[in-house]
Amino acid sequence: MKTQPHRNAGPRRIGDAKPITMVYDSPSVLPPGTTPVFRNYFEDWNIKIVDREKSGCDNYLSPNRRDFYKIMLMTSGTGFKTMGKDNYYIDERTILFLHPNEIVCWRNTTPTVGGGIFCLFKKRYLDQHPSLKLVIDRYKFFVEKKILRLTDESTQTIHRLLTQMKAEAASGGELAEEAMQAYVQLILVESLKGTDYVPTGEITNEYRHVYAFFELLEKETNLANLDNPIRMRTAQDYAHTLNLNPSYLNALVKKHTGQPISTLIKNRLVEESKALLVQTNWTLQEISQIIGFADQPNFSQFFKKYVGVTPNGFRRSPISPAYED
Repeated sequence: MKTQPHRNAGPRRIGDAKPITMVYDSPSVLPPGTTPVFRNYFEDWNIKIVDREKSGCDNYLSPNRRDFYKIMLMTSGTGFKTMGKDNYYIDERTILFLHPNEIVCWRNTTPTVGGGIFCLFKKRYLDQHPSLKLVIDRYKFFVEKKILRLTDESTQTIHRLLTQMKAEAASGGELAEEAMQAYVQLILVESLKGTDYVPTGEITNEYRHVYAFFELLEKETNLANLDNPIRMRTAQDYAHTLNLNPSYLNALVKKHTGQPISTLIKNRLVEESKALLVQTNWTLQEISQIIGFADQPNFSQFFKKYVGVTPNGFRRSPISPAYED
């Protein structure tokens, strides 16, 4: 039986809460011609379960694409979830399907962290389990079905399945991941018994500009390669492209993230530099040019200032695939 829309599902807006935390994750698969990037290159897992209460859930913005899918079951607490340019009011009995390519923002509306469980699985996990990918593609989970409100019965069933998945993960063994993908399929099927959850209202014009900035920043860095170096490096560059006043755009971004645009651009260039050093065999001069530096010495000075080691030192570090004891 389908549930009725929640009585609190009227139009809402993101408030002026404390600044959100930046979450830096990045993709494992990009459009043809771009560089594959993993931000957390040292994390070797395919699927895992996380208790929301234990991990906490501060206000955050994830401007960079991730290399994992996320299923989140909310069992208590409330908040606003902005996915792309849609704003949702989230409370108990809600399940979310977050695609790796989504730019998402979360704001708590309760003083304490609500209840729930996350299921995270990498893109490569789908490649290893085509039957799971088939169900996701057939019913358009993570693309059209992003946020669903569940019946009480479905909430209990899915919570039980996630709890069983957690126990399966703890047991380990060669068949644990195989069993867990079967549980995910059951969760997807059970979720279909819920009701489509429509956005609760448009995002504010302020957040629309913030979203546009991060979307542009992501596009500029993700498409960077030997033939297409990063060209936009200042707040003025981004504001001009977005047809906004630089001071106005910087004020909006700082209001929502607590950081000026210059810091966010610098952080993104640093992280992209790390990925290129670890995942390509390009020379330092080539990477310097891709990141937007005229010469290698300036790039090396920039990298060491913010990372603490030279580019070559980072390339030889334990997180690099080429590292040898």
